[in-house]
Amino acid sequence: MPSSVVSLVGACLVLVLLTFVVGLAMLVARAREMQCKRIHPQAVSTSAGMARLENVRPADNFRNLFEVPVLFYALVAIALATHHVPAWLPAAAWTFVGLRMAHSIIHCTYNKVLHRLAVFATGFTVLVVMWIAFVMSLVADQSA
Repeated sequence: MPSSVVSLVGACLVLVLLTFVVGLAMLVARAREMQCKRIHPQAVSTSAGMARLENVRPADNFRNLFEVPVLFYALVAIALATHHVPAWLPAAAWTFVGLRMAHSIIHCTYNKVLHRLAVFATGFTVLVVMWIAFVMSLVADQSA
């Protein structure tokens, strides 16, 4: 297997691992808060009941990891399925994953919105450029 493919899959696996870590952090934060406030689990069985919880940062970030990153996973899946992995794609993928990690760290800790926005916007731009460059390279490869 080419090293570019291994690197691309590695970037995906790290993003999946980040999602698992944030999901675990969400569960721990919710359990601790419910225990401290003596909230019965059934009291938060709906989104209206969840409004009683104050520490929503990990849950918000967990949801974020199923929004824009889905487009990243789709790009990687298409690249692997078509056997078209341009040399630049793994580096761009790791850049995107690094920015998502930074976004999660900011979101789950001190949550300064302007910092989070800057990292999000940069990551989103990287992903848009990745898609455009990938489509262009795929078309060019098919034309040759």
